[in-house]
Amino acid sequence: MNDLVVRTAGPGDLDAVLAFWRTAAEGTSISDDRDGVGRLIARDPEALILAEHAGELAGTVIAGFDGWRCHLYRLAVHPGHRRRGIGAALLAAAEERFVRLGGRRGDAMVLDRNELGQHAWRASGYARQEEWSRWVKPLGGPPS
Repeated sequence: MNDLVVRTAGPGDLDAVLAFWRTAAEGTSISDDRDGVGRLIARDPEALILAEHAGELAGTVIAGFDGWRCHLYRLAVHPGHRRRGIGAALLAAAEERFVRLGGRRGDAMVLDRNELGQHAWRASGYARQEEWSRWVKPLGGPPS
């Protein structure tokens, strides 16, 4: 896709990103609100990477680096733009960021029921680690 623009998100993108995730992402998160995404951008302005096609949001990925590990979240491509290389372009941008920061390995959060997502991650060279489980505890409010 020659007219694809990959860039980092800014505070002015919050509403568009949240609306996009309701359409393109699988599932929701406790952090899927203006405050959550705003904190992400304020803390790490390069973490939320967007792909735009013809001026419209076509994909996202969060590439978080905590100084120790490289974490990937919210890889999402609009259903009308899938299978055109947008996910690959987003992952390339995320991986370049990680290498630049000294990261050595990326890991991704993928819902077990998200077969389409699992296929995309496998096609991008990622492999499932069966020996690990995710443990979570909501903080500071009612469980969701």
